[in-house]
Amino acid sequence: MRKLLLTATFASVVAFANAQTMTSKNGTPILPEANDWSIGFDATPVLNYFGNMFNNTANNSINMNYPSNNPFTIVGKMVKDESTAYRAKVAINFGSQTITSGAAGFSSFDSLFTPSELKASSSNITLGAGIQKWRGKGRLKGYYGAEAMIGFGGSGDTTYTYLKDLTITNGAGAEQLTEVKGGSIFGFGVNGFIGVEYFFAPKMSLSAEYTWGIAISSVGESEVTSSTVNSAATGVSDITVKGDKSSSFNVGVGNTVTPNINNSGGSGSIVLSFYF
Repeated sequence: MRKLLLTATFASVVAFANAQTMTSKNGTPILPEANDWSIGFDATPVLNYFGNMFNNTANNSINMNYPSNNPFTIVGKMVKDESTAYRAKVAINFGSQTITSGAAGFSSFDSLFTPSELKASSSNITLGAGIQKWRGKGRLKGYYGAEAMIGFGGSGDTTYTYLKDLTITNGAGAEQLTEVKGGSIFGFGVNGFIGVEYFFAPKMSLSAEYTWGIAISSVGESEVTSSTVNSAATGVSDITVKGDKSSSFNVGVGNTVTPNINNSGGSGSIVLSFYF
């Protein structure tokens, strides 16, 4: 009986100590510690994947491709102490595409007026830095903070190649589109954020976050270049038409600069983080 009481008492003391120090059964700390680093990413594709496993969705896969509406953003943190962390965001995305005659979109092409090959490219780079404050005890913590974001890139350049070039004999009244240059994009934003973070395993967490802030963005002029037979029918000339420039200023919930400055492209995001 005495051994049983001693065993029960010891178990209670261990359980109480684990509850106070927040460690796993193996003694691994549940919560991040000072000087820990973390890496996190948008958990939406993963959650969609596991959700689709239970609803018999065909061709289920984790979609983190670029370009897309949700550029893949990595969130890193450096833990200063139990209530403070510095964090950074980075998304470096480049995309390119080549379509040739016989592929989708070129199944029935004319060698003079329809391109035999199309090449397109685009880019999206987002960088950010901020500070995060935790509140609360235990596995579930609230947090808040602020961050500055900068984004730049371009909607891309598209070039067109033809099997037959325009000449003064075959190109009367014809025009070949040869190149489209998208305007350069630049954006700057400052966000305040608030959220909750739950540590479901030692130094592993899921967090849900909501943002509010200001964003300034600008888009440079685009260019469209075409080849055409000149009015005197003495040769072929290239004509370049420039597009308009634009800028915007926004204040509100879930603001983004262009390119995207949030984890999942909207006012809220779910992030899966690993601390080490």
